[in-house]
Amino acid sequence: MLAAMVHVGLSMMIEEPFRRAALPLLEEGLVDVLEHSFEIGWGRYPLPDWAEALLDHYAEAGRLWGHGVTMSPFSVEAPHQAQWLARVAEACRRRSYVAVSEHFGFMVAGELDGGAPLPVPPGPATIELGITALRRLAQATGTPVGLENLALALGEPDLRAQGPLLAAVLEAVDGYLLLDLHNLYCQLANYSVDEAELLASYPLHRVRSIHLSGGSWSSPIARGRARRFRRDTHDDDVPDAVHALLARVLPRCPALEVVVLERLGSTLARPDAEARFRDDFMRVRSAVQEGRADG
Repeated sequence: MLAAMVHVGLSMMIEEPFRRAALPLLEEGLVDVLEHSFEIGWGRYPLPDWAEALLDHYAEAGRLWGHGVTMSPFSVEAPHQAQWLARVAEACRRRSYVAVSEHFGFMVAGELDGGAPLPVPPGPATIELGITALRRLAQATGTPVGLENLALALGEPDLRAQGPLLAAVLEAVDGYLLLDLHNLYCQLANYSVDEAELLASYPLHRVRSIHLSGGSWSSPIARGRARRFRRDTHDDDVPDAVHALLARVLPRCPALEVVVLERLGSTLARPDAEARFRDDFMRVRSAVQEGRADG
């Protein structure tokens, strides 16, 4: 049964097209929560004044959620983690976050940085890595912590192992699952697996947050043959299949608190993209409202 109150929000971007697209939703009071990826603003482009004010507003209202991208929690050796945790700890001292999540997988191995999270092999050592990383994250933030499921899998055995591995790590730290539905859609599209079976492998009772986004198709070539492959690139509208997946998943997540729409700000500069972004958001709000009514 869906919780009595589930908030719907946006993952904040700092590009001007995002501000223009989101402004009507914000002005109408439709954006219940805001999610902030800490690394946005750490690079060459600092947070603009309007973004700082928005973060302050949602933090003061107790509606700001934190998300990490580059911690690489399942790395055996990641020299950058101490500095990363220190910066996130400072961000959490400055503003109050409801909870903080990171991505399942790793992207850093020693001095090598792959740039995107990669799957990890299942096993006791991997579980201990994840537990240790999440405990460090909880200590740094002073908040509940969670992990987001990964879109990429290196084969069906890898795909089927991800849910149980997440369950073991989250159980040990009483953490939450950030269930990314487009990531699930990527796995369903790329491998011949049953949706119900895949969902059953995840600890859905631990889902506090859901992500929805769009993505793209690529056609990598191996042994002279091209294979269509779905990628989680956050650069397009949410597919109808993902909206439909949301409606089926909502009743199975009794601890759900927030549903967040993600899209790269730069992609909203395309013609009509702003309107379609707002349409996606309103479809998500409607699905959540219908889910509450059905519950």
